[in-house]
Amino acid sequence: MSSEAWAGVAVAGVTAAYALGSRRLASTPVSSAMVFVGCGVLLGPAVLDVIDQEHNAGQILTLLEAALALVLFTDAMTVRRRDLRSGGFLPGRLLGIGLPLSIGAGWLLAWPLLPGLTVWELALVGAVLAPTDAALGKTAMTSPRVPPLVRQGLNVESGLNDGMVLPFFVLFLAGITGTSAAEEGAAGVFWRALVLSTVLGLLVGAGGGRLLGAARARGWVSREWAQLFVPAVAAASYGLGVVVDGSGFIAAWVAGFSFGFALRRFRATGAATAPAEGSDRTADFTEHLGGLLASVSLLVFGAVLLGPTLEDLSWRVVGYAVLSLTVVRMLPVAVALAGSGLRLPTVAYIGWFGPRGLASVVLGLLVLEEHVRGVGLLGRVVAVTVGLSVLLHGVSAVALADRYGRWHEETTATGRELRETEPVPEAGRRRRVTAR
Repeated sequence: MSSEAWAGVAVAGVTAAYALGSRRLASTPVSSAMVFVGCGVLLGPAVLDVIDQEHNAGQILTLLEAALALVLFTDAMTVRRRDLRSGGFLPGRLLGIGLPLSIGAGWLLAWPLLPGLTVWELALVGAVLAPTDAALGKTAMTSPRVPPLVRQGLNVESGLNDGMVLPFFVLFLAGITGTSAAEEGAAGVFWRALVLSTVLGLLVGAGGGRLLGAARARGWVSREWAQLFVPAVAAASYGLGVVVDGSGFIAAWVAGFSFGFALRRFRATGAATAPAEGSDRTADFTEHLGGLLASVSLLVFGAVLLGPTLEDLSWRVVGYAVLSLTVVRMLPVAVALAGSGLRLPTVAYIGWFGPRGLASVVLGLLVLEEHVRGVGLLGRVVAVTVGLSVLLHGVSAVALADRYGRWHEETTATGRELRETEPVPEAGRRRRVTAR
């Protein structure tokens, strides 16, 4: 049997085993991300050598790109304009102030800790490790004990910041000599990756949303095929972004926004006659598929990145990873929320739960594919940071959600007014199988 076949059997076996015990593990501190990353380390060249990047490089990159494209599309699809205004400040502050500051802080702290990298490679480290992944700390963002304002703010932030970091990523990549983006030049990257990919995403997403709404209104499409239509639109937008040498990820992210907006607008006009239960669950299949691919991607990450990195750790890499999960995340959040009226426990809670996950893994591997000087160090930093995040955020999610929830309940019971208790409209639901 070929090595590719054995790798497929191993991945299928881990997925099936976790599925059978998923409900039992949901009540423990062991998250799905911890299981898949840990199994990946065991299956990688560091231990069993069943999965390795040398023999499975093509399949690995395809899997990771598909997972991120689907997650970007569905996350954007479920975010509504009102979500950005919920509470009047939280999502806007975290994304408009906190995210750029996180990229800048990651860039500056990398300077003394990661010598040998160029200024644009250091910037790339900050950009790759800036986006957060709600799936790695889902309990912290879904626990009913946590105020809705905080839950929704974290949920909206994690749904949008991976897409918002993409322009920084492609522009920083264009500044590194020897990369494909650098060969095209900053102007070419700007027009193809940012402008053209955005336009294509808008057209594909809006067209797909209107077509689905019209087909529903006429009773032409079944509920099952309506759900299958969604990943087809996501794949089309991503593919067109790649065909024009732009960014498939940016195209998929923008397409998700325009698809969700067009579909909701079509319903709001009263033209759609599909049952409400079906209309609200259009993205279920795509979200579950994206979540499954994301879980398998974390297994692959453990095998090809984290496992080999654990054999060659340095204090600089570990030190930067720790700072990335603390100072680089928590200080910008504190600055972004200054004057917001939120109490210190809330600011600390929001600052801590900025787990790194799929977006950082995929962007890091895309940089490694460029085979330029300095990418090996960048890959090790990404591996250790995401690995630590999977462990620390996974273990702490349940305990800290309960502790913060108790603080909120006790403080509210004293009669004190809290900004955290402000009502917010219900946000779009995201059903990732990478939950606990």
